[in-house]
Amino acid sequence: MNERVCLVTGGSSGIGKETVRILSSRGFRVYEFSRSDAAGSGLATHMRVDVTDEKSVTQAVDKIVNEHGRIDLVINCAGFGISGAVEFTESAEAKKQFDVNFFGMVNVNRAVIRHMRERRSGRIVNISSLAAVIPIPFQAFYSASKAAMNSYTCALANELKAFNISVCAIQPGDIATSFTRNREKSPVGDDVYSGIIGKSVGRMERDERNGMPVQTAARLIADIALKKTVKPLYAIGFANKAVCILQRLLPVSLVNFVVGRRYMNSP
Repeated sequence: MNERVCLVTGGSSGIGKETVRILSSRGFRVYEFSRSDAAGSGLATHMRVDVTDEKSVTQAVDKIVNEHGRIDLVINCAGFGISGAVEFTESAEAKKQFDVNFFGMVNVNRAVIRHMRERRSGRIVNISSLAAVIPIPFQAFYSASKAAMNSYTCALANELKAFNISVCAIQPGDIATSFTRNREKSPVGDDVYSGIIGKSVGRMERDERNGMPVQTAARLIADIALKKTVKPLYAIGFANKAVCILQRLLPVSLVNFVVGRRYMNSP
């Protein structure tokens, strides 16, 4: 009953899959949630759970706790991206983005908090994005879902402090994973925007493919997750930390101008 137990959502691919591998190597009994039927790497117990299905999430969390008496660590990696012009993005697609990236995380945390509170111990790590603080054109709803995650994390950290439960959000920048390939891209309106939607998203995806190796990102996430104490928000990677510092110091109008120059004038 003293074995440390970790739950990783989105654990069948990308950052989640690599985080599972690292935490398993560090002695955790790892459970991973994903919508896929794939059994994963074999380093974790796979559970087919859609994080947008609150009842399914609660049942799966309760099952883990019934078997082990605890969940020590939760890392919310489940998420996906959409891209396209705000004007032409259907409301259903925007809501789906929030249902997975934000409310999926909320469902998992709500199911886990009761158990952590009763034990007066636990840590919750939400995987946000640099886009939460540097919103990207034609990725407005993804950026907004991660910004909401940051605000939620800071509020939740204060709410749970009295129960010895710590909460933080980690903001990766460009990471080379299958996330890029799986993005749901909408070219609708590209003719109206003189082709800039496709060019801008293409620039962003080139940055991602040339980004931080997923193994490095997962190791940094695991290192933060296992710290004795945590701050509410983290950026990972020297360049991303520098960007976050500049974002706080510089006028918003200047930061937004620079972002616009980078993504709205892509060759």
